[in-house]
Amino acid sequence: MPAAPFQPMVFVDLETTGSTGTVDRITEIGIVELNEEGEAREWSSLVNPQTTIPSFIQSLTGITNDMVAGAPTFAELADEVLSRLHGRLFVAHNARFDYGFLKSEFKRLGLDFKAPVLCTVKLSRKLFPQYSKHNLDALVERHGLHMPARHRALADADVLRQFWQVLQAQLPAETLQEAVDSLTGRSSWPTHLDPALLDALPERHGVYLFYGDNDLPLYIGKANNLRQRVLSHFSADHRIAKEMSLSQQVRRLEWVETTGEMGALLKEAQLIKQWQPTHNRRLRRNNELCTWRLVPMSDAAGDEGDAEAPVRPELAWARDLDWGRQDQVYGLFGSQKDALKTLREIAESAQLCLVTLGLEKVAAGRPCFGYQLHQCSGVCIGEESLSDHSKRLRTVMADWRVQTWPYGGPVAVQEGQGWHVLDAWCYLGTATSEAGVNELLQQGRPTFDKDTYKILVSWLPRQRVEPLSGRRRDPS
Repeated sequence: MPAAPFQPMVFVDLETTGSTGTVDRITEIGIVELNEEGEAREWSSLVNPQTTIPSFIQSLTGITNDMVAGAPTFAELADEVLSRLHGRLFVAHNARFDYGFLKSEFKRLGLDFKAPVLCTVKLSRKLFPQYSKHNLDALVERHGLHMPARHRALADADVLRQFWQVLQAQLPAETLQEAVDSLTGRSSWPTHLDPALLDALPERHGVYLFYGDNDLPLYIGKANNLRQRVLSHFSADHRIAKEMSLSQQVRRLEWVETTGEMGALLKEAQLIKQWQPTHNRRLRRNNELCTWRLVPMSDAAGDEGDAEAPVRPELAWARDLDWGRQDQVYGLFGSQKDALKTLREIAESAQLCLVTLGLEKVAAGRPCFGYQLHQCSGVCIGEESLSDHSKRLRTVMADWRVQTWPYGGPVAVQEGQGWHVLDAWCYLGTATSEAGVNELLQQGRPTFDKDTYKILVSWLPRQRVEPLSGRRRDPS
């Protein structure tokens, strides 16, 4: 009696019209199932790809256009295939190829197929690193496997079953189990997390949340592929101290799927500001957000609207500004300390006067300390006019200017099946219907956030923006 597998498994091989899963189609499916007792059940079918098979593919596989003309389409076989794959470890040689093709075929039918995957190429490399070749022909020769028809789906799938049984016979069960767990991500999966979540994680854009003992988020991150990104945290936990700490502390996992990468970035920034996770330092909220404005000097002649009028910097707090519609503000700083430090660095690099900028005080008629170090052009003692000094100040501050909102009101940006609703550099949310858009517009004004601002400044020029004409959000 054959040795029992560690869990129900399905060995899969496909023949296709080409190498690109999103474009090419399946021409043959071969499946060998192994139940928990190690008993095998075989199934295969030709598939009508609903397109022509290139001549060189026909020569390679022996599958011709005439052979598949009367075969069922994948849509007609989908239920049968899904029932055979469901709840089993998906095993294939170069598994990304076969798994990717099946995901694409199911996606065309509106189905989201996912399964735990084991690649026998990677398994062979891990268990037999002394060999350089691990293709199917090499496995057949090395392990004495029987292959009656190369490049036919069922024959190739059965070779993988034979390879698995050779491994069971030759290796300790613990060694084989450790190799499989390592390659499927289970060896590094935190013990406090439900193992079922590993298989449930979607391969889509989104945001994930790791929770700790107090059921508050420890870390929030965005991903273009949620499954891959979450697993990457735990596969690295023995090499990176931060990941090790996270792996030890996490008790619960949640995720939110988004319509694309832009939505994931916006949602991540929003949730981090809301929850303040201890492991998120870069995007954590700072209630002291401030900026610089250039205001007329009270003791100098000139009109406030005059571009040549002498000006000085004045610190302004985010809570006091109508962000996005406020013109001529410079820099986004997490604290007054950061703002002052940056202004001092700007002044020193441009030989601006720290006294005139309000950063230092000296007795009337005395030069500033920077003048003595040749770091000031002498406006403090009349060697430079206030107008010239202000002109240089405006020039150097221009690089720090915060962009004004370039639209007359709220806008929507479509990504996938959703609409991101935005106004004055603020993310109101994502809706999938007209009613949802209107509901977001009726919500109170969100707090301006510098990370959301940076995301939108980067992404909006590349998007198709639709003004929400005549629909103003609630200004409260």
